[in-house]
Amino acid sequence: MTILETRNLERTFGAVIAAHDINIKIDAGEILGVIGSNGAGKTTFVNMVTGYLRPSSGDILYRGKSITGKPTREITRLGICRSFQIPQLFLELSVIENMLIALAVARQGRAGLFKPAVNGTLQAEALSLLARFGIDRYANQEVTTLPQGVRKLIDIAMATVAEPDLLFLDEPTSGVSADEKMDFMRVLIDALKATETAVLFIEHDMEIVETFSPRCVAFYEGTILADGPTAQVLEDPKVRELVIGSQFHRKGAADLRPAKLKEKGA
Repeated sequence: MTILETRNLERTFGAVIAAHDINIKIDAGEILGVIGSNGAGKTTFVNMVTGYLRPSSGDILYRGKSITGKPTREITRLGICRSFQIPQLFLELSVIENMLIALAVARQGRAGLFKPAVNGTLQAEALSLLARFGIDRYANQEVTTLPQGVRKLIDIAMATVAEPDLLFLDEPTSGVSADEKMDFMRVLIDALKATETAVLFIEHDMEIVETFSPRCVAFYEGTILADGPTAQVLEDPKVRELVIGSQFHRKGAADLRPAKLKEKGA
């Protein structure tokens, strides 16, 4: 079942075309990786869908109904949420206090209702969410004391309190150490699969994309260069030339480097 569809989506800033002719469909429970260099239009696309940026033209359909131009809060209430490249957290509060604020806002709509809303049931729900992402052991620690990877998991856990149908993640592994990225993504994807949430994540690490996203969309200069099974997209000649570079090797794939590089033993 298609939960999100964009039709001929475009965004211009004066004479600059940031996104053009963006047509994407996302099905319920699907995991989709998005790749592209900085300025390729990836974040512009996410900003338009989540209401942070109004499209110049085109339409955005959620469960078959247009949400184009709706405010961010309304879109969130409908079931489309996001996390950011830099976690949006209250650094001086504990992890569970951050979760309780997110839960109170999601349940009652106003941060000002946080204090009266805190009770044993909400505490238990917050701890359950933290456990799903494997970070419940940090519940009583201040966020400012925690490493970037844990902060990102907290931010994403907070984004799921509204039980979204679709979650956008902007570079989830950014700032996570190279030797922790795979474990981080495994925890994250397993947690989201358990809720049957559809996930679109923007990522620059091709190994992460190849491992965790069955489908991949490649952006280039504000347009979609390729969309399909990840293995197929990563082997697309234009994607290799313009997005990921010819020296990237898929796991188990044939050597696709140019002959000159092979001769030099590169």
